[in-house]
Amino acid sequence: MKIGLNLLLWDGTITEKHVAVLEELAALGYDGVEFPIFSFDRNVAKKLRTHLDRLKLKCTITSCVPQDGSANPISEDKKIRQAALNHMKKTIGIAEILGAEVIAGPFTSPVGRLVGRPRTDEEWKWGVEVMQKVAKATENSGVLLALEALNRFETYFINTAADACKFAEEVNHPNFGIMWDTFHANIEEKNIQKAMMAVAHKIVHVHISENHRGIPGAGHIRFGDVFNCLKKMKYDRWLTIEAFGSALPELAAATCIWRELFPSSHDLAEKGLQFIKKQWEKG
Repeated sequence: MKIGLNLLLWDGTITEKHVAVLEELAALGYDGVEFPIFSFDRNVAKKLRTHLDRLKLKCTITSCVPQDGSANPISEDKKIRQAALNHMKKTIGIAEILGAEVIAGPFTSPVGRLVGRPRTDEEWKWGVEVMQKVAKATENSGVLLALEALNRFETYFINTAADACKFAEEVNHPNFGIMWDTFHANIEEKNIQKAMMAVAHKIVHVHISENHRGIPGAGHIRFGDVFNCLKKMKYDRWLTIEAFGSALPELAAATCIWRELFPSSHDLAEKGLQFIKKQWEKG
């Protein structure tokens, strides 16, 4: 088991100006970090890789397709679906430079795109076809793809772990699995333990995220149940904290954070790490 922290807590674009954050997390004892990747500057990625190696930090990536729909894997427009494939291939290229082990996220449709109806069979088929090609593109790097189910207020396409699992099974590639995100599951799943164990064979990444997006353990999510399931399924991959703050107005607006949820990012990082270690030992 490895513990990471999503760098969206600090910024949506991570560059060398954030090296002090990497150093801080390494000093606290994190195994790695999760980079938000929404653009594709290979030179920045190379510089960040140097710092990761120096600090002996591993990494994962969180990513999604553009919100404007210009690269939507489930679009009826074949050219837009091709743009989605190209977008994901660029993400894989950045992952290779960083040495990322996982690309996780809701990359099957734009976040926040709601169309006033449920998904269609055609959208599902298009999504599977695009992701089969994306999975094929990972074969040289070995990076894993972890599809994230989002709550119904953020997408209409995949809301539950069962749907994410079904989608992954239809993609049918060893590098394509799913992510379990405790925040979204808390909204959508009727029974966390049953839902989690039913898709255990496809879980390749986990986000530890509190119901209010603050310090894990400071809200009402029943993390004891989550960690019991992780132990039962013999999960040995990443447990990555995803939390959001209000320090950057643009990022706070995008993540709907309207109040202070913790004293400082350092406090969250320190207490979050301690919480996961304690839960893992108990589980």
